[in-house]
Amino acid sequence: MTVDHVQVRLTVDGVDRAGPLDSRLTVLDALRDEFGVMSVKKGCDHGQCGACTVIADGRRIVSCLALAASYDGAEITTAAGLGTEPELSPMQRAFAERDALQCGYCTPGQICSAVAMIEEARAGMPSHVSPDVRDRSVQLTPAEIRERMSGNLCRCGAYVNIVAAVQDVVEADLRGGVR
Repeated sequence: MTVDHVQVRLTVDGVDRAGPLDSRLTVLDALRDEFGVMSVKKGCDHGQCGACTVIADGRRIVSCLALAASYDGAEITTAAGLGTEPELSPMQRAFAERDALQCGYCTPGQICSAVAMIEEARAGMPSHVSPDVRDRSVQLTPAEIRERMSGNLCRCGAYVNIVAAVQDVVEADLRGGVR
C-alpha cells in the first residue's frame, strides 16, 4: 500500500510551516509530530475531550478530527500563540488569576475554545441555551458559557473557575479592557 503525501502549508502562531504530509494526517499530529508544536495536547484522540482545540482561521476546531490537508493555507492559533510570559493574553491571564486549571493538561484547549467562543457570541451565533435564537445579541451568562464550553472536558473539575475566568474576560471586554 502506498501512502499519498500532499504539500500542506499552515501558518501556526504566526510562523509559516510547510511540508509533504501523509494525506491522512490530522492537524493535531501535523502540529505535534511534523512541526514540533507541543502546546497542542492529545487527549482522547476521538474528538470527545477538546484538549486539542485550536483556532483555525478564526474558528475553533478539534484538531484530532481535522485533516491537515483540508486546512492547507490556514492560519492556526494555539494557546501559545495567543500570548506568552510576560505578555499573556487576557484569557491566559484570567485563567491564571482565577486558578482555572489544576493539572493543566486541558488548559490550552480550554483557552482556545474560550477565545473563539467569545468571538462566536460576538457574531451572534446562538447555542442550545440561547433564550431566543433569532436574537443576535448573545449574552454570555454562566449558563451560556457552560453550554458553549461543554465540548472541553476537565478531568480535574476546574469548571467553576473556568467559567469565572471567561466571565472576567467578557466583562473586561464590555468595559473596553480587552483587545
